[in-house]
Amino acid sequence: MAKYKVVINSLDNVRELLQEAYNQADEQLIQSQNEISKLSSSTKLSEEIMESKAKYAKAMNDYLGMKDKAISKKIEIARLLSEICKHNGDSNKGNEENAKAMTFDFSKIREMVNNSSSEKKSETIELKKK
Repeated sequence: MAKYKVVINSLDNVRELLQEAYNQADEQLIQSQNEISKLSSSTKLSEEIMESKAKYAKAMNDYLGMKDKAISKKIEIARLLSEICKHNGDSNKGNEENAKAMTFDFSKIREMVNNSSSEKKSETIELKKK
């Protein structure tokens, strides 16, 4: 990955950086799919011994793990980019909104729990055995 100079509150700069990361995740996804295709077309499992089948399964699992990570990266980049575009690249607005969403009033939470537990009365249910 090339070196980038990240400018805070520059939507174009951040968008360019995220696009490059997205492209690399896409390349990783394509590369792992190509490796899976090569491995599956070059191996006849019916003719292999168990040790070879185990190695084949491990290699396939590794490639599938790489694919999964690449897809996760692409999703996270898309989420991040949508958040940035939502605030027009202003990091202060995003930070303020996240701070508001993360504040908890524990006294209100305790009051709600106490009210809900005092309102409910325990009930006994008897089951008949056959």
